[in-house]
Amino acid sequence: MADNKRTSMFDFFLLSVLLVCLCLAPVPTSAHGRKLSFGVNGQFKILQVADMHYASGVTTRCKDVFPSQMAHCSDLNTTAFMSRVIAAEKPDLIVFIGDNIVRSNVNDAVKSMNAAFAPAIASKIPWVSVLGNHDQESTLSRQELMKHIVKLPNSLSKVNPPEAAHYIDGFGNNNLQIHGAAESSLHNKSVLNLYFLDSGDYSSLSSLSKKYDWIKTSQQFWFDQTSKRLQREYNKEPNPQQGAAPGLAYFHIPLPEFWSFDSKNATRGVRQEETGSGTTNSGFFTTLVARGDVKSVFVGHDHLNDFCGELKGLNLCYGGGFGYHAYGKAGWERRARVVVADLNKKGTRSWGDVKSIRTWKRLDDQHLSVIDDQVLWNSSPN
Repeated sequence: MADNKRTSMFDFFLLSVLLVCLCLAPVPTSAHGRKLSFGVNGQFKILQVADMHYASGVTTRCKDVFPSQMAHCSDLNTTAFMSRVIAAEKPDLIVFIGDNIVRSNVNDAVKSMNAAFAPAIASKIPWVSVLGNHDQESTLSRQELMKHIVKLPNSLSKVNPPEAAHYIDGFGNNNLQIHGAAESSLHNKSVLNLYFLDSGDYSSLSSLSKKYDWIKTSQQFWFDQTSKRLQREYNKEPNPQQGAAPGLAYFHIPLPEFWSFDSKNATRGVRQEETGSGTTNSGFFTTLVARGDVKSVFVGHDHLNDFCGELKGLNLCYGGGFGYHAYGKAGWERRARVVVADLNKKGTRSWGDVKSIRTWKRLDDQHLSVIDDQVLWNSSPN
């Protein structure tokens, strides 16, 4: 925790004013059509925010903190953490990975959503969101939530990809292409592909009622077709590249294959609870491995797990719980995951394709400590 004992009531007042202003302000045009590219430093940085569980701001109390922290701990601690980590990391993209709001104390889903995303909106950094299993439990359906999210300032979210809207399951399925560095030979090619999928909420099958949902066949078909199309574009003139550009996949509910890891065999991080995957294994892990372009999957859902583990060449990574109204563990700081892709250097002033993908976590402690720095993928095996 950002030591809420040091956070004055004046700070909370300022945060409250910020949230009110953002919630009441007219909604400007979203960021759709904005081109994402690697920076002049050859990097692209992503901040992942998992499980905010935002409700009603200052009146919503924290869960699982020390008794001495409880009196002055609320949703605004989540807001303060996000503002601090955005300022520290200066990401190129912020990814919200679901359970952004939660039904408890939420009487107005729009107001809660706006407040939850307020620090990202204020930063003017592009952001994208998928939904978790709790978001729709307030006053809006999943479709209505995504229709609102796509209209918010700097949002790159989509209700669904236009080419698949007539058949794809869920809402919020999306692909973002990250182009090469400006003035490089690859500035018009996507050298890093991001996939966002709706992992649903609860199964609609009567035999599996109240069991978690899963990524459906229609979504896997869309992913497969999109991945193949992007590879064709990557391989064609001008400046044809070999193979496929690396990709990252983001969704909320973990795949059953996350069960393969514990604190001992994970590459970094810990397991402190069971994996809350869907009871049906829809085969998406196999689909990802077969295509081969996605190097890492990032999920939320299980707040006390923050490990990464590698299985069949694919990294499976939890984000760890971010929000203070979400269940957690007193003394185990809320956290955010950061992912950075680095380009290959081509001469003194030019950049090529992606060289490596790294990750670490930021803790909401006094120093915003960095832990578990690791390389997830290298273009040239060591």
